[in-house]
Amino acid sequence: MAKKTTSKPNPENQDSTSKIEAIKNLIFGENIAQYDNEFETLKRDLDKKKKVLEDYIDDVRNELMQSIDSLSTDVNIRITDLEDAFNAKAESLGEKKVDRKELGKLLINLGEKISS
Repeated sequence: MAKKTTSKPNPENQDSTSKIEAIKNLIFGENIAQYDNEFETLKRDLDKKKKVLEDYIDDVRNELMQSIDSLSTDVNIRITDLEDAFNAKAESLGEKKVDRKELGKLLINLGEKISS
């Protein structure tokens, strides 16, 4: 005949768990509590340093974005200045230099006027 197992808490299992805890306390004693405190202190310290680093990263990111915006504005201004200077030079060259075809027509007209 097979034995039925029930899901009732096993007092022997609880007993063994408490015995293990008792043995652990005997072996490590106060040291385990000290280790736990030290680990908690380290954890809090790491969390604080993580927060400081995250804040620093955010500050650097914001400064970089501002620098990029400033650089972009400066580059756009310089490009606009170069375009204006280029257009001014192109206009002055256009005024100084006569188109060859136009010069040819003017010379032909001048030659016809001279010959007539």
